[in-house]
Amino acid sequence: MSRETLKLILALTVIVFGVGSMLSNRPLQRAPGVLAPDHPWQEDLHGAGPLRHETYELTPRARFALEARVLSAERYRWDGGAELAPLDLALGWGPMSDSSMLDRFEVTQGARFYTLYPQGDGVDLALALRHSANMHLIPATPTVRRTLESARAGQLVSLRGLLVDAARPDGFRWRTSLKRDDTGAGACELVYVESAALR
Repeated sequence: MSRETLKLILALTVIVFGVGSMLSNRPLQRAPGVLAPDHPWQEDLHGAGPLRHETYELTPRARFALEARVLSAERYRWDGGAELAPLDLALGWGPMSDSSMLDRFEVTQGARFYTLYPQGDGVDLALALRHSANMHLIPATPTVRRTLESARAGQLVSLRGLLVDAARPDGFRWRTSLKRDDTGAGACELVYVESAALR
């Protein structure tokens, strides 16, 4: 096989994988209507013993479960929390799971935050913020990690696990939010995900 033929095969392989990756990550379109009507469920824990997760000590703060629409997904590989929580999902429930509401926002993620940009007048940003959140996800198992990393905008995700605070021997600390109506720094949930499903 000639050198030129090998180069052509390599180029075609790269193109095929690139197109496949773009198609698998494109947002899933949904018809208007509320897809995830319920608020996240939470049951506070008091005095629960710590969990060991690799080099981290996790302190359970609450049992947690939700079904929500994926608004955006962002992987992290290099920041201080990437080893623990390699993925953030921006999630919406109630009105923020409805395409007719989401069409009125641009959603972005980065630096462990998510931002909603209203598109047009008369948008109830406070309502949108009460029905959405950016969640830092700690996969409990490799299977859970694969499920979470395959999430794309428009899908519905069901999560079950624990809200936790995290600590590392070198002094690293990360605290979870315990409320859905807070915003800004410290408002994200740190979720130890024991099970996850997408549809």
